[in-house]
Amino acid sequence: MEAPKSTERKYNHAVAVHSVSRTSRLSSGAENPPSFVGFRNLMILMLIVSNLRLMVENLRKYGVLVCIRCHDYRRQDIVYGGMLYLLVPLHLFVAWFIELAAAQQAKRAVARRKRAEEAHKTPDEYRAELRRAFQASWKLIALAHGVNATLNLVIASYVVYYRIHHPLIGTACELHAVIVWLKTCSYAFTNRDLRRAHLSLSSSNEMPELYKSCPYPKNITFNNLTYFWWAPTLVYQPVYPRTTHIRWIFVGKRLAEGVLLSVAIWIASAQYAAPLLQNSLDKMASLDVISILERLMKLSTISLFCWLAGFFAFFQSFLNALAEVMMFGDREFYSDWWNAPSIRKYWTSWNRPVMVFMRRHIYAPLVGRGWPPALAQVTVFVFSGLLHELLVGIPTHNVIWVAFAGMLGQIPLIVITDALQKIKGINGPVMGNIIFWVTFCLVGQPLAALLYFFAWQAKYGSVSKPLAWEKIDQSLAAL
Repeated sequence: MEAPKSTERKYNHAVAVHSVSRTSRLSSGAENPPSFVGFRNLMILMLIVSNLRLMVENLRKYGVLVCIRCHDYRRQDIVYGGMLYLLVPLHLFVAWFIELAAAQQAKRAVARRKRAEEAHKTPDEYRAELRRAFQASWKLIALAHGVNATLNLVIASYVVYYRIHHPLIGTACELHAVIVWLKTCSYAFTNRDLRRAHLSLSSSNEMPELYKSCPYPKNITFNNLTYFWWAPTLVYQPVYPRTTHIRWIFVGKRLAEGVLLSVAIWIASAQYAAPLLQNSLDKMASLDVISILERLMKLSTISLFCWLAGFFAFFQSFLNALAEVMMFGDREFYSDWWNAPSIRKYWTSWNRPVMVFMRRHIYAPLVGRGWPPALAQVTVFVFSGLLHELLVGIPTHNVIWVAFAGMLGQIPLIVITDALQKIKGINGPVMGNIIFWVTFCLVGQPLAALLYFFAWQAKYGSVSKPLAWEKIDQSLAAL
């Protein structure tokens, strides 16, 4: 409480400055908790300064390692990579031909139903006939789709593993094949349900209102499939929410962001990650645990930068640019996964196109068949783990099941972080978020990168191959 101005002028030394009870600003019982924006700015400044110091140290130690002409790619890699890029989408159009045949069969079934109605058959009789015809045709259609989709993955994986040496080119080809495979599966499963609803085999066959503008089988067209091929989604729908026009300036900005971030990732990988990984080989070979942990902590900074930059470049920049060109309306490619209070929340927020595919085509059908939700979730993670190993192990020519094990390791982490939300006395969301950052950025990704790099060097490195395994054998014998 301030003294009157007249008193202040006359008795300045007697002003009561301690007139009320107040708590310190950083105490837990403070009435007006302070803002920590200043500390945030300080942490950002320290992060920039510390990384600039590391950059200077790196340049003084190694010089400039970025080299455009130094990549070990072969002409064969380019040829086979280009062939896969052109041929893999053909499997999606094979699926279209299969669905064309299925649509013709459905039209004939509807015609038979009309004739049955004219013959005064009971609804139960012709509904039973339609059900038998649908089940018989679906077995053949499912077999055709299964063979087509499997050939896509098998051929692409074989070519990448045995014919494409460069891991980056191989990863791009394998990722393309997996995306087309997922789209092919979604196209088949969705049209199966649309066809079943069209034949009215069930009383609960209501379709979304959005689909009424393109009912089955009018959606089985070349243009419809081509749009799905390029749309930034893995889940097929006859109709998607659309925008009215293309903002080309927006597209240009997003593409510029993607290119700049891709260059930044390349520089960080070549200048910082490569020498760090190379210097870790002897530590890995001798099983020097302390040195390996030190390398992991160093690698975690670069790994985190590349991961965040890659996330923004792909999910924010590239997918938004593609969505704008395709006038695709639903652009929720991710949510605020960085605030995830649990591992479960992270996996439902990080990569929404894949999450929506898993939930729609694997989790929901299994639960609908009577599976326990927990078992259906485990099945989803097993399936996702296989895809991760395919995307990492095949291009690096080392199927060592680290990516698969990493995905299965998410299951106990989900259980732990879910349990933390229910424990009183601790801040469950904060603890869960810390566990997420530690397991993904400080341990998981750097360790996986180290293991796959070591496996690559042990298999293809001119010097490390004989030395590495010899040292490992000696270290294990010493234990």
